[in-house]
Amino acid sequence: MSQELAIPLSPAMKKAVNELKARISERFPQASFVVEEGFDPKGIYLVTTVDIADTDEVIDVVGDRLVELQVNEGLPIYVTPLRPMQRVVAELREREHASPPSPLPLP
Repeated sequence: MSQELAIPLSPAMKKAVNELKARISERFPQASFVVEEGFDPKGIYLVTTVDIADTDEVIDVVGDRLVELQVNEGLPIYVTPLRPMQRVVAELREREHASPPSPLPLP
């Protein structure tokens, strides 16, 4: 599922966004995307929501290509992977109900 682009993109930026979406969707078909304009650093942000334990897996899929787009092609494009809010809330609730870790023995 993707959200329509609300910001105008150059043809090169639009192509880069679509390429990154395709790479992510190939590995994570359930991924959803939002394209936003960001200011720190200034550029286009592809915010990707994927229900996985470690969002670094998303960067593993696109990291090398993302660097090429930024460095070689001069495109200010960034990927921000997120987990669904429901998953984050559920994990926080699990932690609240888990027993605290036992203290480390003193020497």
